[in-house]
Amino acid sequence: MAWNYNDPLEYVQRVRRGTLPPLIISVALTGGVHGKEVNPNLPETPDEQAQQAYEAYLAGASIVHVHARDPKTGYATPSTSPDDYRIINRKIRELCPDIIINNTTGGGLGLSTEERMRSLEADPEIASLNMGPLAWKALLKRREPPLTGRPEDVLVDSIWPPTFSWRETELFAQKMLEKNIKPEMEVYHQGQFQLVYNLIEKNLVRPPYLIQFVMGPPSSVLPTPQNLISMLYHAPPNSIISVAAIGPFQTLLATIAIAMGLHVRVGLEDNIYYRRGELAKSNAQLVERIVRISKELDRPIATPAQAREILGIPKEPKKYS
Repeated sequence: MAWNYNDPLEYVQRVRRGTLPPLIISVALTGGVHGKEVNPNLPETPDEQAQQAYEAYLAGASIVHVHARDPKTGYATPSTSPDDYRIINRKIRELCPDIIINNTTGGGLGLSTEERMRSLEADPEIASLNMGPLAWKALLKRREPPLTGRPEDVLVDSIWPPTFSWRETELFAQKMLEKNIKPEMEVYHQGQFQLVYNLIEKNLVRPPYLIQFVMGPPSSVLPTPQNLISMLYHAPPNSIISVAAIGPFQTLLATIAIAMGLHVRVGLEDNIYYRRGELAKSNAQLVERIVRISKELDRPIATPAQAREILGIPKEPKKYS
């Protein structure tokens, strides 16, 4: 169900006919950087992640984006263990029989290529694939007791992922191709489309191409409506586009994406607030708001079955034992 987003006539006709595609909502539960020290409602343990995935699934999410966190550090840091990912995938599948499971290969700050690739051993249906590095800067707050982990504030100023290159995007894509995992190509600015086209030219990704614009992290494209339109202009034909924006830009750009016929990602990985000064109560709360907005804009919400068809993912959900 990919279409030419840049064709104004097609857009006008689709709106008039009511044929914009059903909205695929992805929920990013937790991430690999901040944790409960910034929002106590952010899920960290496998049980917490599974429960919030279930609540978001009931609210309307058809994809869940998973970061495993390391139990040995009190879940303060990202895990690189495939077993930790398998546990979360299994628990989510038990509660959400057909949701699409998406494991990160970003992991968190400071992880090597080999460490980030290990999540693929947990056999997700989708996996994120960063299209290049960013100059990352962030202040990580210390975790007060009873939380364990970082004993003090940490200022991170580094390149993330630290060793990513053209060759490594090819390496990740080849591994996903071998394991029948659909890459979700994460594009942070317009220049990274060169790496997207490289994977397409080398037949390392299959259409429809799933591309996510990630707008607002340090050194990424600025999260403005103009840049969203510019990013869309560079997208290859036969693409399914999702928009993920950080912090206060999440709802604003998601609303614009809905109106443009694109898809969206929300969740506590990207935004810990419901509104300015008010912490979000759960991932489901963020999904519920997007569902309300989409319905007001007369755009239906995709079921997991519809999302699988749109993305070209097998109808039968993967099982995890």
